[in-house]
Amino acid sequence: MTAADLVLAHSVTIPDFPKPGILFRDLTPVFSHADAFRAVIDEFAEHFAGQFDAVAGVEARGFLLSSALAYATNTPLIAVRKAGKLPGEVIREDYQLEYGTASLELRPGQLPEGSRVLILDDVLATGGSCHASGRLIERAGYVVAGFGLVLELADMTGRERLAGYPLHAIMSE
Repeated sequence: MTAADLVLAHSVTIPDFPKPGILFRDLTPVFSHADAFRAVIDEFAEHFAGQFDAVAGVEARGFLLSSALAYATNTPLIAVRKAGKLPGEVIREDYQLEYGTASLELRPGQLPEGSRVLILDDVLATGGSCHASGRLIERAGYVVAGFGLVLELADMTGRERLAGYPLHAIMSE
């Protein structure tokens, strides 16, 4: 089975979460299935081979993906956190969600300037968190090597917001 087949077989759609009218795509069952999780990480490693120097994960499910890929490829890992979670000097980027607003933060100076950073997250919807993450990576002096997503919601505007960056979604619906 392909990574996309395994994602489809193990993901769950939950209606009206986190608020009425939202269809939440839960990929945590994919992460708890060893073969599915391995297939997702292997696909990211293959697709982006030689194109990145470090991996960034967007809180929270992006942490799972980025940690596994950083380990598998022996590359540094940086965390893009929700506001107020990192001590010390941080840079902050605000963005819109499909159901509200939020902010992400990054501690600068973790990598050499110009490092190519691959950003991973689970679902691409409006592209708000990925776009904000990309802005943080660039403001920190790094280069966005691309975006790796497990699932792209094709009827949303996420891909448009990330135009100009390499983007790979394992599955689109």
